[in-house]
Amino acid sequence: MALDPAHTQDGYDLRLEWGPDGVAALGPSSAVIVLIDVLRFTTAVDAAVSGGVAVYPARPTDDAAALAAVVGAVAGGGTLGPSLSPLSFGGLPEGTSVVLPSPNGATCSALAADTGAKVAAGCLRNAEVLGAWLNRQRPPVTVIACGERWPGGSLRPCLEDLLGAGAVLAGCRGTRSPEAEAAAAAWADALRRGPGELMARCASGRELSAKGRGDDVAYASSIGASRAVPVLVDGRFVDAARLAP
Repeated sequence: MALDPAHTQDGYDLRLEWGPDGVAALGPSSAVIVLIDVLRFTTAVDAAVSGGVAVYPARPTDDAAALAAVVGAVAGGGTLGPSLSPLSFGGLPEGTSVVLPSPNGATCSALAADTGAKVAAGCLRNAEVLGAWLNRQRPPVTVIACGERWPGGSLRPCLEDLLGAGAVLAGCRGTRSPEAEAAAAAWADALRRGPGELMARCASGRELSAKGRGDDVAYASSIGASRAVPVLVDGRFVDAARLAP
């Protein structure tokens, strides 16, 4: 894409952008890209890798079953078995691999993989440990709030991903762009007001609860519950702690 230099957030260690276009714009100049899709892709990825399950991100247009057959994985995303619900990964044996389609987080993951940057997945559950990991990486770090979609397909910026991005950025050292600073400030305000309540009352939280998935919202709201750092290696997310030094 033709990018105005003013939009690169150049000169800052920590940057924030939204959605697939944000990956395309800032990804090539990033050392690390952190994807945030709190409800629910990156929370599901965190749940998976915490239990030793690898996740291959896939676009909704991909043939998940065919990809799963190629890589020796389980095709996720259906009504049975592993899905975008983080709770669906609880009973999977360690060492399982899952192909998980998603229109937002997984799509951004596929785009980020093509940039040459390190790619990690963040959520409220692992924001603290992910921030500590990012402090050991080379900048610049670009945090991508993946967002949701309006019915017509355009990006819908969402509160949960703004807060997830802010929670990660709040624990990172380095100079923040004004966009990154605003996300960290939003997270600080959420801590005062109660992040769990905000998650339950925001548009995405209400949508999931209306579909009977309020348990997913509560799970995603458990701040600091995870010690995993999902990183994308050879097309799949695994816990950085499980990689060879």
